Amino acid sequence: EVCLAQLFLQSGSAYNCVSELGELGLVEFRDLNPSVNAFQRKYVGEVRRCEEMEKTFTFLEQEIRRSLSPPLSGPLPLPGPAPPAPQAREALQIQEESERLAQELREVSRNRDSLRSQLASLTQYKRVLQQTHSLTGSLTQVSLSPVESGAEHRQDVRLSFIAGVIHPWKVPAFERLLWRACRGYIIVNFREMEEPVEVPETGEMVQWTVFLISYWGDQIGQKVKKICDCYHTNIFAYPESANERQEILEGLEKRIEEIISVLSQTEHFLQQVLSKAVASLPQWMVQIRKSKAVYLVLNMCSVSVTEKCLIAEVWCPVTELHRLNTALREGSSKSGSGVDSFYNRIPSSDVPPTLFRTNSFTAGFQTIVDAYGVASYREVNPALYTIITFPFLFAVMFGDVGHGILMTVFALWMVLEEKDPKLRRSTNEVCALCVCEGGVRSGLYQSVPESVRQRVSQCISLSPSQCDSGSLSVTVCPRVSATVGSLSVTVCPRVSATVGLSVYQSVPESIWSLSNNHLNFLNSYKMKMSVIIGIIHMTFGVCLSVCNYRHFQEISSIFLVFLPEVVFMLCLFGYLVFMILFKWVVYGPGQSRTAPSILIHFIDMFLFSSSKDNAELYTGQVLSAHLSVCLSVSVPW
Repeated sequence: EVCLAQLFLQSGSAYNCVSELGELGLVEFRDLNPSVNAFQRKYVGEVRRCEEMEKTFTFLEQEIRRSLSPPLSGPLPLPGPAPPAPQAREALQIQEESERLAQELREVSRNRDSLRSQLASLTQYKRVLQQTHSLTGSLTQVSLSPVESGAEHRQDVRLSFIAGVIHPWKVPAFERLLWRACRGYIIVNFREMEEPVEVPETGEMVQWTVFLISYWGDQIGQKVKKICDCYHTNIFAYPESANERQEILEGLEKRIEEIISVLSQTEHFLQQVLSKAVASLPQWMVQIRKSKAVYLVLNMCSVSVTEKCLIAEVWCPVTELHRLNTALREGSSKSGSGVDSFYNRIPSSDVPPTLFRTNSFTAGFQTIVDAYGVASYREVNPALYTIITFPFLFAVMFGDVGHGILMTVFALWMVLEEKDPKLRRSTNEVCALCVCEGGVRSGLYQSVPESVRQRVSQCISLSPSQCDSGSLSVTVCPRVSATVGSLSVTVCPRVSATVGLSVYQSVPESIWSLSNNHLNFLNSYKMKMSVIIGIIHMTFGVCLSVCNYRHFQEISSIFLVFLPEVVFMLCLFGYLVFMILFKWVVYGPGQSRTAPSILIHFIDMFLFSSSKDNAELYTGQVLSAHLSVCLSVSVPW
């Protein structure tokens, strides 16, 4: 039973009182300010401060996942004992420390990225000088004929170079555009780098392509530079003299060594900062999340006329009112308030929220039921019955002993490992069901029905056949009949001196595997068993509604809702189950060819007709017509 209680919280102790109630999870608060905008409520400033801290925590977590070495394989580790909501001074301290850590990370990450960018650029420059040295040699000038025809003298034109690196997939288009734009007045050489170089922006290792473009003329040089800029190539200064290139190369090697040393120290300091963040961030996140939840609840409270206390309304179980009072007293004592907060139970005509108590065992089944719909207040909770029905029906549909044992072992392992933080923080409902012992039950149930049906997998039988496969006769023996090759024969069961016929009475014989119609028979058998079990399950669910009608004293619903549903269910599906069972009992293998068809009888029931080719299932089958009339009456009823 759930009741409505009114809380009177002193302004100085309201935060601690709500925090204590939140830790216990006893109550559900009602919003007493539905018409007030979220930005106009009393504690909107505190909520915004918590959201700003959450943004800082998000940045810290992103940096941890991006730069921590070794990287985290899963979520951040949970703090040992769950910390309570922080006081105002603690929250301010958390805000200062988190912002200081975030600022340090920004500066160190910026410096590291800058060093990485410089290192990548210098490494590329070094590879360009090394791999293009053999292409130029000592020739820096070539003799060319002047363009003007009829000239009598020769002119020396200086040969210029542009060197750089380009992404390998851009090389074909880059080379084609250079050739067309410059009309062949250039010499282009490409060479692939011997070792990949990191891209600082993405961290990707790329096997860059080194290019050296030899050209003459300023106009051609301007075109080449524009094309290089268009393809986002990295261009480096390329001296004409081999000696100058060697001096630059030696200077690059020294600078690269210095940057590697500084980068190593920067990376070490960054790991220290990240380690501090990993140690503190999980606890801060829990504390600030709780603090934000407390302020959101306080925004749902109304302020008294004197503005000295807050008034809240909560739904609380009647049996937990004493714990509610204790939590209010503890919250008042922690804040040092001279006046204790208290509650007052008030009557209400509103329908209370539904309360279902769950534990680690029943939580998974309750989740399955809630996925289809949540019961109203004080209604029968169907999750209690699904603890049995769900694993059993699952086993009937999909189970065999082999897979059942595997599922049992797997679920038992998860139960034993349920204290593992990775499993406890998992949001997968299937894992939650296994962890809550439901998987063990499903696995055991999966094994039991199929062990009764004598099956481990598709082709392995648990028990030997009770029929004498050595005696094949043309006489009709009880229960078991088979078709071997093109001959229709009957296999007789063994006869025991103590129990007589020892053939299985309610499950298929393993010797059915010899039959040509083995698959058709088993499919029909399983389908009929599923229909019977499903109809029993549905009827049980309809009968549960009587408990709800009696509890809410809705006697009229019993006659106007329950009875029509039961009549409809029994006249339609109940009669179908009756025909299935009747045919199983009355008609044996000897009458299989002359046995009437249930499907045709079921269709004739609605058409108020009879088929001449289909014999009556039982004497007085006109009863089906009366059931059709009752079925028709129950629909508008």
